[in-house]
Amino acid sequence: MGSKIGFIGAGNMGGAIIGGICKAGKYSPDDIFVYEKSDAAAKKIKDEYGVNICADIKYAAEKSEILIFAVKPNILYDVIAETKQYIKDGTAVVSIAAGQSIEKISCAFNKKLKIMRVMPNTPALVGEGMSALSPNDELLNDAAKIDEIKEIFSALGKALIVPESMMDAVTGVSGSAPAYVFMFIEALADAAVKAGMYRKDSYIFAAQAVLGSAKMVLETGKHPAELKDMVCSPAGTTIEAVEALEKYGFRNAVMQAVDTCVKKSREM
Repeated sequence: MGSKIGFIGAGNMGGAIIGGICKAGKYSPDDIFVYEKSDAAAKKIKDEYGVNICADIKYAAEKSEILIFAVKPNILYDVIAETKQYIKDGTAVVSIAAGQSIEKISCAFNKKLKIMRVMPNTPALVGEGMSALSPNDELLNDAAKIDEIKEIFSALGKALIVPESMMDAVTGVSGSAPAYVFMFIEALADAAVKAGMYRKDSYIFAAQAVLGSAKMVLETGKHPAELKDMVCSPAGTTIEAVEALEKYGFRNAVMQAVDTCVKKSREM
């Protein structure tokens, strides 16, 4: 077994991380300590996974060798202020709060700590997440702890170590991207309904097409353009559709969406 892991917050994302590592079997529920203000959320996590529910932040922090702050950015620093005095030397602190830099987090603790900034995304809720991880200088000297934190987030899907300078780009292409994909699926389904398909069937066809296509990119190693060309027969239906997408600015719209998201992330 690995380190004792603490969670401050067990909402959607915190709950997904807890569920992922419990299902992976890498940690005993006895080694997981959770502080959650919502009694209902705490009970749900306890009932599902049998982890330790802590009555206060102090107990969760003192028991943890890896402490994950699974809270929203607007309350992160209030929670840090409440927690920092209880964190043991050598504990690695993990933040999943969007847009909050390692420097700001470190200043809030007002002491040198091993810190990992993480940007997960919502497909983690179904075990197909993508998480970007950026360690600070103190954590860089602890390769074993970095590997352990990466393993925690790999239980939610895939996880990669990236420089913190790339975190805004990660937000645009991964953190916020599920919203773009859901809009694309909805648009595909609407068009299918227009063509006569039942609504419930249209979502299945559209979502499975996106899922299968993404899997081809990841598993074949082929360039997306090469995979696209495999579908486009001469004078066929697909190339006509691709032409329409180009005519109405599909790729440019996506690039502008990501660019806008990245700019907003940099402003946070």
